[in-house]
Parts: sequence; C-alpha cells; structure tokens
Amino acid sequence: MLARAARGTGGLLLRGSVLAPGRAPRRASSGLPRNTVVLFVPQQEAWVVERMGRFHRILEPGLNVLIPVLDRIRYVQSLKEIVINVPEQSAVTLDNVTLQIDGVLYLRIMDPYKASYGVEDPEYAVTQLAQTTMRSELGKLSLDKVFRERESLNASIVDAINQAADCWGIRCLRYEIKDIHVPPRVKESMQMQVEAERRKRATVLESEGTRESAINVAEGKKQAQILASEAEKAEQINQAAGEASAVLAKAKAKAEAIRILAAALTQHNGDAAASLTVAEQYVSAFSKLAKDSNTILLPSNPGDVTSMVAQAMGVYGALTKAPGPGTQDPVSNGSGRDGQVADGSLDEEFDRVKLS
Repeated sequence: MLARAARGTGGLLLRGSVLAPGRAPRRASSGLPRNTVVLFVPQQEAWVVERMGRFHRILEPGLNVLIPVLDRIRYVQSLKEIVINVPEQSAVTLDNVTLQIDGVLYLRIMDPYKASYGVEDPEYAVTQLAQTTMRSELGKLSLDKVFRERESLNASIVDAINQAADCWGIRCLRYEIKDIHVPPRVKESMQMQVEAERRKRATVLESEGTRESAINVAEGKKQAQILASEAEKAEQINQAAGEASAVLAKAKAKAEAIRILAAALTQHNGDAAASLTVAEQYVSAFSKLAKDSNTILLPSNPGDVTSMVAQAMGVYGALTKAPGPGTQDPVSNGSGRDGQVADGSLDEEFDRVKLS
C-alpha cells in the first residue's frame, strides 16, 4: 500500500517536473522533501539521505534518483554563509565592570554529515558557544582594552569557536561585536576621564609651547651674541690691519723724508738750512717748558730774555760757521765754559748746546 502510494506520488511529481521544470519538490509536514524517486536538489544545498535508517549518501545539486520506501531524506543543510544574531548578554571585565554586549556571527557548514550527526542543533550550539567564549574573553581584558582591542577580541572568539566546532562540520568565518553598553556611573566616569585627559594634553601642549618659545628666544640671543662677537672680531682685525697699514705708511713716509733730507743736506747751503731749523726747534722747545710736567730744567738766568735770544743766535751763528780743526765755539754757558764743534758734526754740536 505504501509502495503503491509512493509510486503514485513519484509518478505525479515526475509529470509535474516535466510539465513545470522550475517547480520545487514537495515537502512533508516536517519541512523535509519527500522521496519522489526523481528529485532535483537546488544549488548550495546538501540533502542527507538515509537508507533503512542508516546514512546512505549526500545528494549533490541537480538530478538525483532514490529508491522509494527504502531511501529517506533525513536532513537538509544549506551550504551558504549563515548570519546569526548573538543575543545580548552580560559579561564582567578584568576590572570588575559589568557590560551588556551582543554580536553577529557568520558561519558556514563545511561538512553536511558532521553537521547532521555531530550535534542536534548546530545553530543553537554555535550561538551558546559564542556567548560563553565572549564572556571568557572579556574576563581577560580591562574596560579600556575592550574598546581599544575589539578586532583582537573578535579574532579570539572566532578561533575559540572554530576549535570547538570542528567536529560539528561548521566553520566560523568572522564575529563582530555590535554594541557595548556600560553602566551609567561608569559612563560618567569615563566622560570625566576623557575630559581630564584632554585638559592634561592641553596643559602639556601649552607647557611644550612655552618651552619651545624659551628655547627659541635663548637660541636667538646666542646666535646674536655669536654674530656680535664675530662682527667685533672682524672690526678689530680690520682696525689692526688699518693701523698696521698706517704705521707702515708713516714709516715709509718718514724714510722717504729722511732720504730727501739727506739728499738736501748734500746740496749747496744745506748746512745753513739745517742750522736754521735746529735753532727754530731749540726756541720752540724752550717755550714749551713746564707745560706737560712739574719737573723743569731752567737756565741760570731765566728772566733775561735778551740773553736767551743772544744764546739762540750764537748757536745759530756757531752752526752756520764753517767748522775747522781746533775751532772754538763762541757760545758759552752760564759758567763761562766754551763749546767746541768737532769735525762739523751737527749731532755733536747740538749735544754740546744742550749741555751748555
């Protein structure tokens, strides 16, 4: 009776399939497809077939033929990526802060046989595993690290789920934390901490600005002093070079004057001109006595101007006379000693005048 019903149903489905190829296979009240002998499995689905209560094979996408009554489709597994919302749950962090956290889980069935016979409800099992793993991983982190290390937290949860779900034929592709809710008091404390951190950074930046300004001012003063000292050094070098050039020019001029004077003395009446110059210098030097110093040397009769002039004229006359061997100098000093001019030497005569 069952076989006949199955054959009748299969023939009906076969005709339906021929007349309407895009029609989906008929499903039983439990939601599983019925054995209609000829079945069309959709893409990205795996149908697990049991024969007489034991696993027989997994139907591939496309056309498949089953034996009525003996073969039964026991499980239908989707090979697409499945998105599961992990319900919100409470977790305690390392610093004893209670958080309310939820997430999204992305997984895929890699082995339909293990997913069918390894666990009763794969979706429920993975959801519970994700929740327990999340609580376990959050207990290892402080509150600040939970917000900073969300990516590493997600990766740790995925690794833990894959290790446990390998025998279920399920692979977790990724896990994302959706929302993290903190208690109101903790939230206020975090806001105060953020404000304090901002004020701290503002103070640090202001102090660093003051420090940089002081450094720049000091550096500017240092460079200014260095430049001023270099300028003073260059000025002194230039001044010394100028003075050396001036001294050299004066020495050259004096040497040239001496050379010209020597040449002039060798000419006619050169001795007379020299005698007149010496007399003028004698009178000029005598007139400057006691102007630069307290100590002066006076002759025996300083009030006798006529005697002073006569003495100067006598010196002039003695210098202008042609010198000869043994010639007596007519100029006498206050004590009555006479000076002599030897060999016509101008220097010796001048020394004698001074001594007299």
